[in-house]
Amino acid sequence: MISFDNTEIAFKYRNTNELKKAWWLFKMIGNNQFVKLSKPFSGLAASLAPTRFIIKQTIYAHFCGGETIRECEKTIAALANFNVGTILDYSVEGKESEEDFDRTLEEIMDTQDRAVLDDQVPFCVFKLTGLARFGLLEKVSAGETLTDSEKHEFEKVKQRVEKLCKKAVETDRKLMLDAEDSWIQQVMDDLILDMMRKYNTEKPIVYNTFQMYRHDRLALLKEWHEIAVNEGFYIGVKIVRGAYMEKERKRAKELGYLDPIQPDKASSDRDYNAALEFITSNIDRFGLCAGTHNEQSSMLLTKLMQEKNIPSNTSQIYFSQLLGMSDHISFNLAHAGYNVAKYVPYGPVKEVLPYLIRRAEENTSVAGQTSRELSLLTREVKRRKA
Repeated sequence: MISFDNTEIAFKYRNTNELKKAWWLFKMIGNNQFVKLSKPFSGLAASLAPTRFIIKQTIYAHFCGGETIRECEKTIAALANFNVGTILDYSVEGKESEEDFDRTLEEIMDTQDRAVLDDQVPFCVFKLTGLARFGLLEKVSAGETLTDSEKHEFEKVKQRVEKLCKKAVETDRKLMLDAEDSWIQQVMDDLILDMMRKYNTEKPIVYNTFQMYRHDRLALLKEWHEIAVNEGFYIGVKIVRGAYMEKERKRAKELGYLDPIQPDKASSDRDYNAALEFITSNIDRFGLCAGTHNEQSSMLLTKLMQEKNIPSNTSQIYFSQLLGMSDHISFNLAHAGYNVAKYVPYGPVKEVLPYLIRRAEENTSVAGQTSRELSLLTREVKRRKA
């Protein structure tokens, strides 16, 4: 029986000084007022050399692998020593020019080149907003008529996505599209489903992300499964609970449309676990990456795999958590023989700061998350002293 209580296994890859540093970091970002006050000044702080250095040595070092793929190698190797894979996540956001989109495309293709070198990077990942203008995606998702220049612009977006998917097949490395705001998700779903039809004919290589805190995602998952069975291809799916709840609720209220988010956390948990049940019951048609920091859902998936005689090391199922969080889940699962891969964000400190702010906000908004991390870190430091 697997347990997530073994802090010796969970933190074996960190020395005691790193554990103490992590403890103070979670203590700091667990302060909601501190996070709110820090947000307006984060851009300025990252622009100044002294504060940028402090950020890189603290919150950045804990949650990110480095500024480049080369800088991430130390983290990749440290995780691999304990049979945990790496998902290199180029976390630069908010770009709007074609030149920026092409640079991001090249960077993601570089992660694919890194992945093919060994088995330490089993997935590559991208955000569509890294390859396309947000306003364009919003317009396409809403079904609005595009101008001729916008049609040309969108064709370039599709070409970028196709280039990544084609390379995923050529390198035999899984490629995931991250989920984003609900009002641009439709175009993302349409694009990636077409890519699955084209490239997932032999096995799941191209993956889409389903945010189960949306009340329509479980039905869509089942709909895609039916399409895949009828048309003869495979579904790659990463399931998460979701990361944009407050923004989604606010926009729905302001614009007067149906809130896409579940009424409560229990409903999100229910649909997440139902998705695990459905996927494992139809594993012959699926590839799954279960992105979760929830012990109950992680334990449920191990039980479902045992009940359905799915080997713990099957290439069709991965567990995934963010670097710097939920190590008690990641490393105990890997120690028990399950496939685990950590999301390892990277990029220039200033460019990655929006990601880091979201991580801090997430830790303060999810009930008990920061206190759980602090408790585990405290237990391990005390165990080592003893």
